[in-house]
Amino acid sequence: MDVATLAASFVAARAAQMQLAVATAMMRMDADQQASVANLLAAASENAQEMASAVEGPGANLDIRV
Repeated sequence: MDVATLAASFVAARAAQMQLAVATAMMRMDADQQASVANLLAAASENAQEMASAVEGPGANLDIRV
């Protein structure tokens, strides 16, 4: 095997390794973002339920006619 071919193969392997590392990092960030969005939506749903329950109590007898 030629030294130049061996060096080119080594450089190509290192480039592929870097691309794989970047792709892995991007997938982890995407998974983290999806988990954060899911947590945010769950919290918003819980808050909406609490607010709906709060309105049923004191707001049920409120007369706002003008």
